Amino acid sequence: MSEQVTILHTNDLHSHFEHWPRIRRYLLTQQATQQAAGHSVLTLDLGDAVDRAHPLSEATRGQANVQLLNQIGYDAATIGNNEGLGLTHQELDRLYQAANFDVVLDNLVDTQSGDQPDWALPAKIITTSTGTRILLFAFTAPFILTYPLNGWTPATVKARLPQLLQQYAGQYDVLVIMSHLGINVDRWLAKHYPAIDVIIGSHTHHLLVNGENDHGVLVAAAGKFGEYVGKISLTINAEHHVIASQAQTVATASLPVMPTDATEIAQWQADGEHLLSQQVIAKSPRQLKPHWHHRSELTALGLQAITSYAGTDLGMLNGGLFMRDLPAGPVNLNDLHTMLPHAMHVIRVTLSGQELWRLVYEMELARPFLNKYQIHGMGFRGQVFGYIQYQGLKWHHHTHTLDVLGQPVDYQQHYQIALLDHHLFIPFFPTLTIGGQTEILFKAFLRTVVGDYLATQWPLDN
Repeated sequence: MSEQVTILHTNDLHSHFEHWPRIRRYLLTQQATQQAAGHSVLTLDLGDAVDRAHPLSEATRGQANVQLLNQIGYDAATIGNNEGLGLTHQELDRLYQAANFDVVLDNLVDTQSGDQPDWALPAKIITTSTGTRILLFAFTAPFILTYPLNGWTPATVKARLPQLLQQYAGQYDVLVIMSHLGINVDRWLAKHYPAIDVIIGSHTHHLLVNGENDHGVLVAAAGKFGEYVGKISLTINAEHHVIASQAQTVATASLPVMPTDATEIAQWQADGEHLLSQQVIAKSPRQLKPHWHHRSELTALGLQAITSYAGTDLGMLNGGLFMRDLPAGPVNLNDLHTMLPHAMHVIRVTLSGQELWRLVYEMELARPFLNKYQIHGMGFRGQVFGYIQYQGLKWHHHTHTLDVLGQPVDYQQHYQIALLDHHLFIPFFPTLTIGGQTEILFKAFLRTVVGDYLATQWPLDN
């Protein structure tokens, strides 16, 4: 007698609440329908549910996201880099306190104690009504440069999976990997561990409409932003082995819309904006408007903020970062959030004069292209990269020479420049990684750095 198991899965929602009402109805309906048909049902989330680009996620540091996930009755969830790096260590420790689901994660430990976080299980075994033991492992992308800055030490799946398989040997019948590692790692796992039954993927936002079979392993993924929901069907024989597996995805846009959806979505937005607007931090003497494609006072203000924060005289920012004006009068956290929605940190880079010259030369070579280049990912939440603007630097195009603080660059001297961490991840400025000594100033997002600077320059009591 065979058994049917249905796995429903979401991933990389990134606080796209505009899709949530339809996703919620679909998941709850499928849970009821599949259970009525006698199937065992597992519902899983693969991480990056939280994204502080949404004002409600920003205001509640992801607590509102967990409240929404609680509406589903997930059997397990794991974290993505937006939870692990977009929140402070303390905020992540608090994130799941009110969760009604288990968080499963093995490859992250507290740096100070060396212990598994108390909000996560290293694995979870779910036993179906017929006695089939389904083992869940979960892994998040191990960003080795940034996790330690947030008090966490990551490990690779290559290091952890063999140890886990040995630890849980004989304790399970079906192995499901919850992967926030990306499609290339998922395929590597399928190739090297064909005993895995299912890998459910995320992180790289890839969509596998009907999954793929790699070395006998079913690999599934449901895209990004809640645009799709995944559904996996497993047939398990009397010996509790998977004898057939199938994956499919459902486009959220194809699901019915209810009259109350728009109101609910608008309320989440309004609630977040209200909470942020209550926190007034500065009083601007005048309105400053953004200009994506040429020099602006607003970009200059941002440069002053990041150089002050980093303790440098030199800086560079791109004008496409600023998504709205800085208003005249009271400035609140919602103004900052809508102006700078990016998940970015300031970096301080030390370079020789020769390397600084080469870095600026790279920027000048890329300037015409980047001015209108549409950039995605790396923490950037804008439209275009935009105009490259400097503080303390002047490039002479005809002679290819550089002035630093009004003097010709000294090739033998060392300089420090403030930039943003996403410049490390785009391919246009290789000198940063080849010749620079980089410190990531991880404690605050860019908008907080700017807000703190405004509070000192234009305090409310003026």
